[in-house]
Amino acid sequence: MTAITMREEHASCGGRVGFYSHPSTTLGLEARFGVFLPERALAGEKVPVLFVLAGLTCTEETFLIKSNAVRFAAEHGLALVAPDTSPRGAGAPGEDETYDLGTGAGFYLDATREPWRAHYRMGSYIGHELPELIRTSFAVDDTRRGIMGHSMGGHGALVHALRAPRAWKSVSAFAPICHPAIVPWGEKAFTAYLGPDRAAWAREDATCLLEAGHTHPTEILIDQGEADQFLHDQLRPEPFRDAAAQAGQKLALRLHAGYDHSYWFIQSFIADHIAHHAAILNGG
Repeated sequence: MTAITMREEHASCGGRVGFYSHPSTTLGLEARFGVFLPERALAGEKVPVLFVLAGLTCTEETFLIKSNAVRFAAEHGLALVAPDTSPRGAGAPGEDETYDLGTGAGFYLDATREPWRAHYRMGSYIGHELPELIRTSFAVDDTRRGIMGHSMGGHGALVHALRAPRAWKSVSAFAPICHPAIVPWGEKAFTAYLGPDRAAWAREDATCLLEAGHTHPTEILIDQGEADQFLHDQLRPEPFRDAAAQAGQKLALRLHAGYDHSYWFIQSFIADHIAHHAAILNGG
């Protein structure tokens, strides 16, 4: 069994928030993650679990600390799992030169190109290693597992849920990068991590996945601020909306006047997202 090291823990909302590290066989490095366990889980009852993926420059602490998700997860009896946004200390040339590539910018995919492919394998880490580690280490019911994210993390949540809907029973996103293959953030990351083959890009793009016939059996909830500084150049929800309509994918895309890309926006609507996941994961 993989050894988990507890770095710190805190009582919160009747449950407990903990931050942990472990040697990751997928990443080939130490990996970090955060977990919130509600009161029932502390008593040994297995509860549904929601993975929360943060955006560019963030860490495993960001979503749990800033989103106010813990309070509402406690009310609904959900566990939360927050992975880091990339490997740390891989030593890849250039990994710390810009905010949107390398450290803090793993894009939740498996890199196939040098110098990234040895360690930048967040796709397999999120898809396989971390869920198995959580299942065997905490009182969670892995058959009731959902995924949610913000920005780059919203991209990751949509892609993972569309590609593996049986594993991820519910999905939502805040201001996701909906069509990374056509925006600067995605073009930069995909070129570096995956190379020039746009067919490989399509497998990591939620809009392309919908166009290729991948759907999720539940409604996808997306909230987007209309004052988001990245809305038109980087996020592009309109192609995703159109692809969902063509594919018959149930989608609630909610636009909010005056809201930007920050965690103040997330805090304003996080209760709806936790309730969305709870209704599915708790069976009604």
